[in-house]
Amino acid sequence: MDGLFATFLREHAGDLDAYLGSFFCDQTDNADVETYLYAPLKRYSDNAGKRHRPLICMLACRAVGGSMEHARSAAAAIEHFQSAALIHDDIADNGQLRRGKPCLHITEGEGLAINCGDLDLTLVFSSVLRDPALDDAVKLRVLGELSDMTVRTIEGQALDLGWVRDGRFDIGVADYLAMASRKTAYYSGAIPLACGAIIGGGDETQIEGLRAFGMDTGLAFQIQDDLLNLLGDPTEKDFRTDITEGKRTLIAVHALETAAEAQRAELLKILTSGSSEREDLDRAVAIFEATGSLDFARTYAHDLTERAKAGLASLDLEAEAKELFSSMADFFVDRLK
Repeated sequence: MDGLFATFLREHAGDLDAYLGSFFCDQTDNADVETYLYAPLKRYSDNAGKRHRPLICMLACRAVGGSMEHARSAAAAIEHFQSAALIHDDIADNGQLRRGKPCLHITEGEGLAINCGDLDLTLVFSSVLRDPALDDAVKLRVLGELSDMTVRTIEGQALDLGWVRDGRFDIGVADYLAMASRKTAYYSGAIPLACGAIIGGGDETQIEGLRAFGMDTGLAFQIQDDLLNLLGDPTEKDFRTDITEGKRTLIAVHALETAAEAQRAELLKILTSGSSEREDLDRAVAIFEATGSLDFARTYAHDLTERAKAGLASLDLEAEAKELFSSMADFFVDRLK
């Protein structure tokens, strides 16, 4: 659905480009450091996604009465974290493409890619520390939020990677929700919104209300990603790769919890085979459908969205920003056509 939030993203996605690029331009007079570190990161940053995480941070600042520009360094910090997470994730998952281009570890090698990701993690904190527009008390509180975001996301990644390493399929719905909340919802919703509201001078009700809204919509965003991988555009290179990779998605864990014994055994065989054969992928989706797991995931994401919008309605926020956040909640779960 092309609504207000989608339009907002299109209109503002490029607003941060020059600022983000400045973290990698003219940082060294050593040609080799430029070649092996800053230039690859500049190219990576330029190959941007929708930049929804930094933009909602800036929007939250405006929502509580501040200026979007005032939250620019925190927005950059969140984008640096996103880049670091993707660089490292692609190495862990042996990814090949990111936003239509070869992953950084493919073009630069694993060692240099890890190093680039490490610098991006450092910039999460230094971008805020060096912002002269923020007073020290605000910086400390924002840095605390960013630290919590980093820890929670790494915890979620540990669960996700650990389950794969140990061949764990004794994962239930509650386990999935604990993992996805940590791995996705904190950095995709809760912390960007809380940081923006803090910088904008929001009161505790506004800050915590936006944080709760971000947790619910961030989790719904991840569940919708799970659905998109199975039911989205079949021409996309990563279509149904969650099955091939045996990912513990909400759909998969619900199906394994609810399937009859024979169905469960068949699904486990597919999920552990590494198969990319269309027949196997279609059969897995058929089992997801038969167990009601696709509908379960849709309903769960919808309920999260409705709860988020109900909480948002009670908050005292700038009217246009509030409308954009309501549209954002719908956008996150309406990406599946």
